[in-house]
Amino acid sequence: MVSEKKYPMTVSGKKKLEDELEFLKTVKRKEVVERIKVARSFGDLSENSEYDSAKEDQAFVEGKISTLESMIRNSVIITENELNTDEVQLGKTVTFKELPDGDEETYTIVGSAEANPIEGLISNDSPIAKGLIGRKKGDEVKIVTPGGEMSVVIVEIK
Repeated sequence: MVSEKKYPMTVSGKKKLEDELEFLKTVKRKEVVERIKVARSFGDLSENSEYDSAKEDQAFVEGKISTLESMIRNSVIITENELNTDEVQLGKTVTFKELPDGDEETYTIVGSAEANPIEGLISNDSPIAKGLIGRKKGDEVKIVTPGGEMSVVIVEIK
């Protein structure tokens, strides 16, 4: 039997997924079904672009619902008491400075399910997080990213 992928996440990350799932099931699904009904009323389905579009949206929504249900079912909650206080790891917020004279950047390392770089949440699968995990404050780290190699020094871990 193949074991399903585990999705590490914070309590708030899981709540966001649950809220999105609820929206898709209670609002979006009904909207798409209504669009299909309206498109059917136009007659011949073989040349009905509104119907085709609505069916594509339905497939997308159902796929997203299935994905979210799997992620929630296989979530592993990261709790504060499991976290080592002086080491970069999942659930920690890390501030680092790019060397030799870059600006400080701060990110929270989260599971891929709740990653959102614009909000400062990076996936534990990202090159930056992989390079930082297991390191301590003051460590100088070389990180290989798709844009090239960068050197950083860890300034703070919370």
